[in-house]
Amino acid sequence: MKKVLVILLCMGMGKMFAQGQQSAFKSGEWLKFRMHYGFLNASYATLHVKNAIIDSVPVYHVVGHGETTGFASLFFKVDDTYESYFDRKDGKPYRFIRKINEGGYTKDVEINFDHVNDKAVLNDKKNNKKFNFELQDSIQDLISAFYYLRNNYDPSDLVQGEAIDLKMLYDDDGIFNFKLKYLGKEILNTKYGKVECLKFRPLVQSGRVFKEQESLSLWVSNDDNRIPIRIKADLAVGAIKADLDGYNGLKHQFKIIMD
Repeated sequence: MKKVLVILLCMGMGKMFAQGQQSAFKSGEWLKFRMHYGFLNASYATLHVKNAIIDSVPVYHVVGHGETTGFASLFFKVDDTYESYFDRKDGKPYRFIRKINEGGYTKDVEINFDHVNDKAVLNDKKNNKKFNFELQDSIQDLISAFYYLRNNYDPSDLVQGEAIDLKMLYDDDGIFNFKLKYLGKEILNTKYGKVECLKFRPLVQSGRVFKEQESLSLWVSNDDNRIPIRIKADLAVGAIKADLDGYNGLKHQFKIIMD
């Protein structure tokens, strides 16, 4: 499930630093994704945006949750929760939480970002260990990156075939560079009708999970919401597909192409 949520949270990423963009989301937004592994309807994942306060700073609190369901849960029980608290104005992350249980493999990690002193402290609660990181410009956590980029790119600036970089802090990898290639526009048939999408290909690490470095393909709605619509991935064993299965509280109209 970790891979599922990582994939989904990368889906909204596009061209950065386009200033003056209107916000792509609001508090109350809720997205649900249905995951298929082969012929199995393997799991569901949700993302929910709420309001909160951290150290007197108004922040968004996003909760991502994923779990296996039905027949698939008989073979591999998963219950994962990811949370992020980030600034409502500039998207800077303040806190990231990861609590997972994947077939008995567990993690309980919290990262706190200190932007005054340009450092972050990763607290591995399960193993009672702490790690310090020096913050770099525009660094994000796994979840805040998705929402930051939804608000900070202009689709008209995207160049087909061009890859962009983003620095993220994640407990498994520390600070790492994420690359994303824009492949152009494509119309998808969905349960809601035809949706015009921006297609991307993240360049992932091959061997551990994915077959090749470019095994992922993902589609983001080409409207003011910029929400994930679909992903396909060839894994080291099998393939996975995720589709938007439900939504609520979108800030903008979800554009469906009418025949």
